[in-house]
Amino acid sequence: MPTQAQRRILSQLPAVDELLASAAAETWLAAHPRTLVLQAIRGAISDLRAHILTADTPEALDAAEAGMTAIEECVATHLAAAAQPSLRRVVNATGIIVHTGLGRSVLSAQAAAALHAAATGHCALEVDLESGRRGTRQAHLEPLLCHLTGAEATLVVNNNAAAVLLVLNSLAEDKEVIVSRGELVEIGGSFRMPDVMAKSGCKMVEVGTTNRTRLDDFAAAITPETAALLCVHPSNYRVVGFTERPSLREMAGLAAERGVLLLEDLGSGALEDLSQHGIGEEPMVQHSVAAGVDVTTFSGDKVLGGPQAGLIVGRREPLSRIRRNPLARALRVGKLTIAALEATLRLHIDADTAFAEIPTLQAVSTPAATVRERAEALVHALPPSVTDHSGASIVETVAHMGGGALPTQEIPSWAVALAPSAISPDELARRLRLAHTALVGRIRKDHLLLDMRTVADDELEAIVAALEEAFATR
Repeated sequence: MPTQAQRRILSQLPAVDELLASAAAETWLAAHPRTLVLQAIRGAISDLRAHILTADTPEALDAAEAGMTAIEECVATHLAAAAQPSLRRVVNATGIIVHTGLGRSVLSAQAAAALHAAATGHCALEVDLESGRRGTRQAHLEPLLCHLTGAEATLVVNNNAAAVLLVLNSLAEDKEVIVSRGELVEIGGSFRMPDVMAKSGCKMVEVGTTNRTRLDDFAAAITPETAALLCVHPSNYRVVGFTERPSLREMAGLAAERGVLLLEDLGSGALEDLSQHGIGEEPMVQHSVAAGVDVTTFSGDKVLGGPQAGLIVGRREPLSRIRRNPLARALRVGKLTIAALEATLRLHIDADTAFAEIPTLQAVSTPAATVRERAEALVHALPPSVTDHSGASIVETVAHMGGGALPTQEIPSWAVALAPSAISPDELARRLRLAHTALVGRIRKDHLLLDMRTVADDELEAIVAALEEAFATR
């Protein structure tokens, strides 16, 4: 039961109608729908009521009563929170280039422009403008993908897990698919290769061991019920030491000799040679096709640098069977994905253009010296209100590709290290996440690191503003 003092303060709480009739409400209603304003008013009153009911000392009661004068400010805070979109812009200073939690690849300016054009007007999604007849949405992407990969035919669905599921269901339902034990990966979330294979309706046959699988293991397991051999790129882990696996050409030769298909899930799916930038472990889609793989699947939003999509490329005959599967319609992509992906693929026609224009490839290929210059520019831009309390310094570190790709690859980088004097690094990280433009870094020991490899030059101003906001909070 409320005390007498609490009841006295509760009686001073304004009514909803009273706040709606206030001068402040005119400003709120001019900027927000009435429903949202009502929700904010009720939320502010509820907060004050809870504050009063939990006040159990004279000092706390005085503070609760004083809070009555700030109720309009409390309503404004509720309104700002309600109007803030849940899917907010974030500055990625983690050093993880393809960060799944932060939306993976950033689209190029060209892809963003194409997406905007498709979103804000009608487009020829499934109309052949030459004939005026019904067309296919895949026609916007297939010529580009065939040109870039060397494949005979292609299909795009909504993500790579969907691509793997669709391929297996179309080509091997109720049939055996042989896979190495060392490639039964879990990419993340609920994507476990054995589970996806089971859901597709095929019968998984494991061969070899975790670290060594030979061509003879596959050959011995093939039966009249075998539909395909499956190779899975271990995107997010590495087995090192005493290892062995047959080459794709050997696998393709065996598949052709025994009359079964060879399938490969590449995961990330690079279209550019990353070895020129010191990254040599990521296989290229073109190499898979050239080696004789019948159907290859990979992601559009990882190393390729486009929107979320699952890309299926390969020979014409198996692709025609995949297209006829009713699941292909259930998993198809919409006009926004097609627009952004087409623009991204066009950039890949020229490797130099791809590295210059696609943010994911820019982040991979930026020289470490340039990253350090970016860190120096940030430190020089920090005002005393930040530098006096942050202990900002520049430190050498390493970045990672992320997104389930290149797990052991370290990319030289530089970061601004913050060692706040009055709060913990964890509290600083929390405040930065809640800033007007959210900023996400990573904790290392007693420092919050802002890795500049994953930060664009035009984001430095937002970082400074977020830091000023965080250190202004007391």
